[in-house]
Amino acid sequence: MNKLLAEEMYYLMTLGRKFEYAAKENYMKGNVSGFLHLDIGQEALSVGAIKAFEKGDVFATYREHVMAIARGLEPKAVMAELFGKVNGVSGGKGGSMHLFEPSRFFYGGDAIVGGHIPNAVGCAYARNLQGSEDGVMVIFGDGATNGGAFFESLNIAATHKLPLLFLCENNEYAIGTNIKYTAPFREQAKKAEPYMMTLSVDGMKAEAVYETIKEAQKLIEDGHGPVFVEAFTCRFEGHSVSDSNSYRSTQEMKHCKAKDPLVHFKKELLERWMCSDKELEKIEKKAQTMVDEAVVFAENSEEPNAAALFEHVFTEEV
Repeated sequence: MNKLLAEEMYYLMTLGRKFEYAAKENYMKGNVSGFLHLDIGQEALSVGAIKAFEKGDVFATYREHVMAIARGLEPKAVMAELFGKVNGVSGGKGGSMHLFEPSRFFYGGDAIVGGHIPNAVGCAYARNLQGSEDGVMVIFGDGATNGGAFFESLNIAATHKLPLLFLCENNEYAIGTNIKYTAPFREQAKKAEPYMMTLSVDGMKAEAVYETIKEAQKLIEDGHGPVFVEAFTCRFEGHSVSDSNSYRSTQEMKHCKAKDPLVHFKKELLERWMCSDKELEKIEKKAQTMVDEAVVFAENSEEPNAAALFEHVFTEEV
């Protein structure tokens, strides 16, 4: 990592944090409908992983706003999608949980927990058949590791030595249920150990995430087979905006927020990369301007035409 990349990642993390707060505000105003899962607190993982895995396909969970923006999707188009507008990433049809952009090889949002993991296996299998040098990264929460499709995917990926990076973002909660009630151990990588190499990383530290994903990406591209990375992280909000987060104690949340990835990374930029306060203020202002423009764009975009309901329902013959 160099100073230029560090500054870019700080910008994306700051942009992501401000974007999520704006999304929450507009949800409260009634501008955003449906489910809204915020990534506040997990920006280091989202940005670090996506910036490291620049080549290949990415399959993400439905908590994917920051990942989508880090992948190169326009904040305006992402916000418009949250608003259900025609200029949104998915034409206003997908909303928060379905940010899908093939041109960026970003297959974001699957409303079924772990439902996208087998899809990523199929994509990695195709990459293998095509002789592609690029691999596939699939991102999922700790709760998804309890599903049958997860173990089936591990088995197939390991058997065929597929170029697949399994990234588990372990925030220790499956919706509102703590991991101690759903698994006999905190480290979900133990489930993958019989199948493949596993790595672990502090998901609250952006550079550590970046370096770990880079290491795993090189392994899968060099023909090592699949690799499982577990990133320990912490979300500051409830599972979704409709979740009050009341099941987590004040002490737990205080401990969680003390690890704020933006605070940590800002300190790194000041002390290690010798950035000035003025430089970082400029980055933060740029991020806020981008979010403000995204909200205005979404507000002024048109609603989808009713006829759009019948588009993309069936495959059309060529």
